[in-house]
Amino acid sequence: MAAKRPARRSWLFKSEPGTYSIDDLARDGRTSWEGVRNYQARNLLRDELQVGDPVLFYHSSAKPLAIVGLARVVRSGYPDPSAADPSSEHHDPAQDPAVPRWYTVDLEFVAKFAEPVTRDALLARPELAGMMLLQRGSRLSVQPVTDAEWRCVLGLAGLDPRRL
Repeated sequence: MAAKRPARRSWLFKSEPGTYSIDDLARDGRTSWEGVRNYQARNLLRDELQVGDPVLFYHSSAKPLAIVGLARVVRSGYPDPSAADPSSEHHDPAQDPAVPRWYTVDLEFVAKFAEPVTRDALLARPELAGMMLLQRGSRLSVQPVTDAEWRCVLGLAGLDPRRL
């Protein structure tokens, strides 16, 4: 008997717009989310994210801090090639190709929000009080998002979650 696939999960990915923005993803159409060097985020990329999972795209280190669009996972976790590439800024000299340390997923562009959903707008919603993004000291670049959080954010963006 085959293992049952867990229900689709939703995610939030953080990126500094000066490094890679929602506009870059819209232009490229698809990208590999390389360079994540945090073990907790690595574990999510390697073990949890699956093809079809929706992603909120968050601009960090920006004014305003905001969720700016949507993406979708189109390739689940695989070894991050930048870790083995000496010319990459994300190179890890300890990377062993036989036992990969770092992982990535591929994302495709879905939509850019007409207006960003700012961190302040998120903080103003009591139903988002438990959202990982809004927790003090939360710096994880890949984060799970609950169904209720997903619906609330899309509502703030003026989108109907049933249509996505």
